[in-house]
Amino acid sequence: GFYSSINLSRDQKPTENDEMKRILQYNGRIAQYFDEESRSFIGPKRIWLKNSDIPGLAMTRSFGDLIAHSVGVICEPEIGFYWFRGCEKFVIVASDGVWEFIDSEESVHIVKKFYEKGMDASGAVNALVKEAYRRWRREEDIIDVRFISSARKRLQNATPGRNSNFPLLLL
Repeated sequence: GFYSSINLSRDQKPTENDEMKRILQYNGRIAQYFDEESRSFIGPKRIWLKNSDIPGLAMTRSFGDLIAHSVGVICEPEIGFYWFRGCEKFVIVASDGVWEFIDSEESVHIVKKFYEKGMDASGAVNALVKEAYRRWRREEDIIDVRFISSARKRLQNATPGRNSNFPLLLL
């Protein structure tokens, strides 16, 4: 069958115009990490104090980081609404550790194979995480794999038994 994706949120990254504007208004600096050893910039653009290489966050929303808050990082979420129409087959909720490497359409393509075979959600989760990890190993220098592994374990503990209806995938 035909499947499509609908993004229910957006990344709050320092490269988004509205997020960048706020960070700069608070005298933050946005730049990639500079690796002294290789003498090159690596990874995504991050938020730094104007004259110091801290805190180095790659997101513009965070809880409890007072240093980041001083340069415009906020903890207020963006809240949106989506009214389910009844034709949705599954919802994929994942961290940037997945979305950094797999876009929405591709994630649907991966998950639908499991859904159409009546398999439980854990197989789809494992496939998404495995693919994101493979791409990270190939393409990226900096990512927190511990978060992906931790989220994967939490999902596996919460996944219903075989032949679930894929109500929600949490990565």
